[in-house]
Amino acid sequence: MRIINPTFGVGTEDKAVANAVGTIDWFKDPIILFSNNKPNVKELFEGLRSKLATIRNVDQVDFIAKDSAGVPAPLPMIEDIANKYKIALFASAD
Repeated sequence: MRIINPTFGVGTEDKAVANAVGTIDWFKDPIILFSNNKPNVKELFEGLRSKLATIRNVDQVDFIAKDSAGVPAPLPMIEDIANKYKIALFASAD
């Protein structure tokens, strides 16, 4: 998994990780919008998905939320996300 912070660039320079992930196509690759389940995250992601729709097909832009903001995401959920999506955007809101 490669972690990218859009403010500061690539979070890891690990060549093996970068090679395993390969290149990312923001216009075609499946994206998961992952919520910590705090208030207003769904609305934030709905706006983001709407904006993405102006530049790409959003049929492969999905939304998921963990059960509660107070607990970590279960490992099966994380594994499922890692297997199905090439891009994951995480958000926390209030």
